[in-house]
Amino acid sequence: MCYKNTLLSPIRIGQKTCQNRFFIQAMECNDQDKDGNPSPLTLDRYLKLAGGGAGLVSLEAVSVTRESRSRDNQLLIMDANRQPLKEFVKEVKAANPEMLLIFQLTHSGELSNPTFSRRVTVKPLHGYGGDLLTEDEVDKIIDSFVLAAQIAHDAGADGIDMKLCHGYFGSQILRPYNDRKWKYGGSWENRSRFAFDLFERINKAVNDKNFLVGSKISAWEGFPGGFGTDGPDSPIIDLTEPISLLQGLEERGAQYFIQSAGSPSITLALTQATKEAPYWAYLHQFFAKQLKNNLKPETVLIGSNFSAFRNGKNGLCAVSEERSAMFPYAAQCIENGVLDMIGLGRQSLADPALPIKLLEGREDEINWCTICDNCIELLIQQSKIGCSTYNKFYTDVLVQTRKEKGALKVRRT
Repeated sequence: MCYKNTLLSPIRIGQKTCQNRFFIQAMECNDQDKDGNPSPLTLDRYLKLAGGGAGLVSLEAVSVTRESRSRDNQLLIMDANRQPLKEFVKEVKAANPEMLLIFQLTHSGELSNPTFSRRVTVKPLHGYGGDLLTEDEVDKIIDSFVLAAQIAHDAGADGIDMKLCHGYFGSQILRPYNDRKWKYGGSWENRSRFAFDLFERINKAVNDKNFLVGSKISAWEGFPGGFGTDGPDSPIIDLTEPISLLQGLEERGAQYFIQSAGSPSITLALTQATKEAPYWAYLHQFFAKQLKNNLKPETVLIGSNFSAFRNGKNGLCAVSEERSAMFPYAAQCIENGVLDMIGLGRQSLADPALPIKLLEGREDEINWCTICDNCIELLIQQSKIGCSTYNKFYTDVLVQTRKEKGALKVRRT
């Protein structure tokens, strides 16, 4: 069990020490109160994660605006949310003072739900569209992100994750498809301006060397003109711009990055490997290695899509269950320099205590994610989100959701 030593070893991120190599991904669970503040249900989830022993935890997709958002009950981070967020961080930190807690900041852009918010776009994408944003409106969005970073810092968070992935606004403006002739489109210099200016302004506004600043990116979105492609009409992988993005953000003070891929509303199976096609997960480690090879040694690279590997009962062929299980495979990736930490998303819903169970030698007690993706169905249906397999509360939510809204067939491949 040499993998245990690797996965439980500490790592330095910027000026802070992370106690182990487990990162809990930002998992939107749509259970905030009417003002976008953490509800008792939100607090309970994060207290369980704090008690679960992960070294680094991300607070889910916190929207910098109420005007354009993807979830009806989404966490918000504006002036009115300052005190509730501060109280939330205090309680979560008290449960595990050693855990690092970051906020993932987001704007939904063309993925904003038009039934309760304003859908906006940098260039209309087939099937989405929205109000075309002006340069002044993008400048104001940048202002909102800077304010949100200050609020996160004041609330006691250890840092922020600028969401530049999964089809949300940050990736919409970066992708080659955004060939519109304007301040933020066309050339790479223009398309990267949003991210680079934003990082510079956040570092200046927060001005705290102990505050972590990083970003989650989709290395390849998997559709024509998506980020990580070689042109506005091509789906072909080209990591030139993703690498340039990370290096530019690194120069502007980023201490860590979270590797991902895909755009869930378009290429769901690429973002998170399915039970039917678990081998999609291997692409993520390929992307992680390419990115890691182009970063400074001290910059931490967190890999994604490890939930699919489970305990080896994952459907992967040409490899034994023992070798393909999450723990040995993740440790192998870390030891071979592919990445520095592993990100857990769906698995964190199935069992928030996975890290501490590994630490205490209770691996046989781990509730392994079954990759049923009922949590994705709940997300799409705007219901409260959790694991319906292991948590009866969410089993009941799923049953009630299907009764009220009908069963939804999630496109899994």
